[in-house]
Amino acid sequence: MKTFGIAASALVLALAVGTPAMAATPQQEKMQACNADATGKGLKGDERKSFMSSCLSNKPAAAATAKTMTPQQERMKKCNADATGKTGDDRKAFMSACLKG
Repeated sequence: MKTFGIAASALVLALAVGTPAMAATPQQEKMQACNADATGKGLKGDERKSFMSSCLSNKPAAAATAKTMTPQQERMKKCNADATGKTGDDRKAFMSACLKG
């Protein structure tokens, strides 16, 4: 009975830990960035479709567009700059509050 308990505990622990997250491929990262840009610009329908097509291709216009930051990225940059000097739990709490607000 004791070995069953140990085996069950090991199984629960293995399931709780899970498998490590797989890293996104460069194409997936590019898709996420283009999607965030299109969402940030409020594009819909054919306009969004056209934007996504040009963003995902390697056209120079898409590279210039990809450099603009989304509102969330801008907020993250500002909060990160404001958090300079804070460490540990203080920084974590500040960043959480800043990003929500």
